Amino acid sequence: MEHDLAKEPASDAAPTGRGGSRTTKAFWRKVREPLAQSRFVKNAIASLLAQFVRLVRLTSPLVAGSARFSGGGYSEFEPGIIALWHGQHLLTPAYYPKRKPLVAMVSRSADAELNALMLEKFGIEAVRGSGGRDNARHLDKGGAKALIALKKALTAGKNVAMIADIPHGTPRDAGLGIVLLARLSGRPLLPVAIATSRRKVLEKSWDKTTINLPFGRSAVTIGTPIFVAADADEAEMERKRQEITTALNAATTEAYRLVDGRR
Repeated sequence: MEHDLAKEPASDAAPTGRGGSRTTKAFWRKVREPLAQSRFVKNAIASLLAQFVRLVRLTSPLVAGSARFSGGGYSEFEPGIIALWHGQHLLTPAYYPKRKPLVAMVSRSADAELNALMLEKFGIEAVRGSGGRDNARHLDKGGAKALIALKKALTAGKNVAMIADIPHGTPRDAGLGIVLLARLSGRPLLPVAIATSRRKVLEKSWDKTTINLPFGRSAVTIGTPIFVAADADEAEMERKRQEITTALNAATTEAYRLVDGRR
C-alpha cells in the first residue's frame, strides 16, 4: 500500500519551524549565563584565541621595514610603556619577545576577561583597571591601583603595555591615563602598531576592531619614544596627550602602508 507522507503527522520529538527556533533560543538563554560564568569555558576560549593568534604570527612573516621589540635599537628606552590603540592590539602577545617580562593593563569589563586570560597563555601578567578619562587626577579606585601596579612593574625593570584610548570613548584619541603613567614613572611612551595584510574590520564596532587573519604579511612599527616630565602641568599633559595620539596614528598608518605595499 502507498505511504502518503503528506498526511503523516509531525513527530513531537523533533520540533521544526518557528516552534523549534523558539525552543532553541529558550535553551540558549538558559545556558548562556552559566557558560559565561564558567572558568573552564573561559579558559578553553582563551586557549583557542591564543592558538589562533599564534597561527597568524606563524603564517604572516614580517615585511621589510618592520621594527622589532628586541634588537631594534630600543633597548635604551626599556623599561618602557608600549602604547596601543583599542581594536588594533590583539596580536601584541604573539609578536612580543618570549622571556622578556611584560605587564599589560586590561579593562575590568567582563568582555576583557578573555583578553586577560589569553595574555596569561603567553606568560604576560595582566593588571585589571581603567586608564582614566578626561581628568587624570580623577581616576577611579581601580584605575589608580592599576597605574600604581604598572609603575611598580616599570621600577622592577619590566616593560608595560597599555591601551591609549578610552573604552567606548573617542577611538584613536589618547586619554590622559597613559600620559600620567609616563609622568609618574619617568619612563618613555613607545607608540606601537601591528598590522596584517589579511584582516577583517568590524565596521560596526565602536573602535573598528580588526580581526587579523593568517597566511598574509605583517608589520610592526614603533614611533619615536615620548617622555613626560615629572613636573608637567595640565597644559603640558594635554600637549603630550595630543603628541601620543598623533604618534600612534602615524605608526598605525605606516604599519598598514607596509603590509598593503603602498608607497
